[in-house]
Amino acid sequence: MILTPVAALGRSTLAGLASLGRIALYLLATLRAMLRPPFYFREFAQALWAIGYNSLPVVGLTAFFTGGALALQIYEGGARFNAGQVVPSIVAIGMTRELGPVLGALMVAARVASSIAAEIGTMKVTEQIDALVTLSTDPMRYLTVPRVLAATLAVPALVAVGDSIGIFGGYVVGTGRLDLNAAAYLKNTADYLELWDITSGLIKGAVFGFIVALVGCYFGMNSGRGAQGVGRATKSAVVTASVLILAANYLLTELFFSA
Repeated sequence: MILTPVAALGRSTLAGLASLGRIALYLLATLRAMLRPPFYFREFAQALWAIGYNSLPVVGLTAFFTGGALALQIYEGGARFNAGQVVPSIVAIGMTRELGPVLGALMVAARVASSIAAEIGTMKVTEQIDALVTLSTDPMRYLTVPRVLAATLAVPALVAVGDSIGIFGGYVVGTGRLDLNAAAYLKNTADYLELWDITSGLIKGAVFGFIVALVGCYFGMNSGRGAQGVGRATKSAVVTASVLILAANYLLTELFFSA
């Protein structure tokens, strides 16, 4: 009885490691499929539209309110040390380096990873994937590769838009609510924001987009039978993608900014 919780923890840990291993093998299979023709441009274009354009509203709203809330928090914290004027620079750096890529990717994961997993899982349940194999169409090249490439290209664009909207949200709150000078706010933002701050966030966005689409396709392809199986695949895709995004964010931040 004493060892039962430890055994349960061990089983959960081993199951998680096994799942990561299977995702890694799926990643290798996806990379191999990218290097072999044919390439389905129509599927790629549809995925690019669904992942990129259709995600703009949720990413934009999230970024705007995050930038505004960040400006309020920084001003209130900085006022204790007479440093309220650092709001523009910290909002800009915080949005481009961390909050823009991470929150944007999490919103995309909630919307796209679940959608991809449900779509492919339903195709598996209804035997449409078996039909593709019967028609000599590789499901990896037809379903996974276009979605992974589309997400890898679309999420950095969403991050760039989200960064701009988030900085604008901070500007609106800073000038309208905190009575900061508008010209000084823009000047501080431009003076302290460096090109690498923006570039690093876009690189993170590409990595996060790859993770979101890959995880969604993996759980869709490995969905269980029936409605419950598709539901579990959808839930697992969102949770796994979110955790991997946060883990990858730490690793990339350590790589880019550790001095």
